[in-house]
Amino acid sequence: MPWKKLSGDSSRHKMSLFGTTSGFGTGGTSMFGSTTTDNHNPMKDIEVTSSPDDSIGCLSFSPPTLPGNFLIAGSWANDVRCWEVQDSGQTIPKAQQMHTGPVLDVCWSDDGSKVFTASCDKTAKMWDLNSNQAIQIAQHDAPVKTIHWIKAPNYSCVMTGSWDKTLKFWDTRSSTPMMVLQLPERCYCADVIYPMAVVATAERGLIVYQLENQPSEFRRIESPLKHQHRCVAIFKDKQNKPTGFALGSIEGRVAIHYINPPNPAKDNFTFKCHRSNGTNTSAPQDIYAVNGIAFHPVHGTLATVGSDGRFSFWDKDARTKLKTSEQLDQPISACCFNHNGNIFAYASSYDWSKGHEFYNPQKKNYIFLRNAAEELKPRNKK
Repeated sequence: MPWKKLSGDSSRHKMSLFGTTSGFGTGGTSMFGSTTTDNHNPMKDIEVTSSPDDSIGCLSFSPPTLPGNFLIAGSWANDVRCWEVQDSGQTIPKAQQMHTGPVLDVCWSDDGSKVFTASCDKTAKMWDLNSNQAIQIAQHDAPVKTIHWIKAPNYSCVMTGSWDKTLKFWDTRSSTPMMVLQLPERCYCADVIYPMAVVATAERGLIVYQLENQPSEFRRIESPLKHQHRCVAIFKDKQNKPTGFALGSIEGRVAIHYINPPNPAKDNFTFKCHRSNGTNTSAPQDIYAVNGIAFHPVHGTLATVGSDGRFSFWDKDARTKLKTSEQLDQPISACCFNHNGNIFAYASSYDWSKGHEFYNPQKKNYIFLRNAAEELKPRNKK
């Protein structure tokens, strides 16, 4: 169904969950209460309607240039879906597009008019939300794992990272890339905040790129983690400039790494997360993958989600944990914040971390929305 109008806002008069006045307290009890006893939604967060029919691999909220909030999700059912999220918490399915393979990553253009999608079908597409048309804009020799929009003063392009061990840059109007950079290994995760990009690969490769004038390799970094890279997110300093990144691995650990810290030995550190029976124990632990990391756009605190079926909120500067959720009955596969940090979205679906024996096709996939305005405030700031 085509996208009719973006600006129509009938939600102002309803109860506001995600506006400036919160419809619920910080306890996260929703206005609906809980009617069931199962633990698919132990935090009693809002369920997005018409969620995908297979595992959800990626989530992305619309940029601040669009009025309102729109959420995009890509799934292993080969589809990309879009919802409008009203301040009341109501979610309205708006449109969807298909690839011919699972969708591994999604991102928005800075003006909010386009969504870019990366797929196992070895292509990336550009979805024009106003016309509801999607066209192929990129091609690789293997699945495309990451996609990011780069908006520089003198160029804009789409960056795709693939398992074919290349990073390609596309201007969306040409079938040949503007630039191709060789990676040491398969691209596993990436992030972009202009003028910085970071790419993490198989065999624990880690490369930072600078994007001014044209993209170029800035530095290869020896991985601070000993296990396979799974997710990465860039963070900013007080002047709103990208200054470092958080890198998550399959071994329940996150590294906080600054690009040019005053004191590397002191400023860079790693912390354990997504492990059973706490992290300060000598007893045997179940250790889970960190599936996603997202930084709060206002407070600079971060969320992690894991194969253990929990999300946690952290303050990297105070090096403290702010909150951990109750355990969901399946992994949390992706997460993101909306542009003003009022909404935390997270996807509950099987991530194949325990192999095919643990896959249950009967199990539904969910996307949950939580009011994140209060819980991610650093403790010392009131």
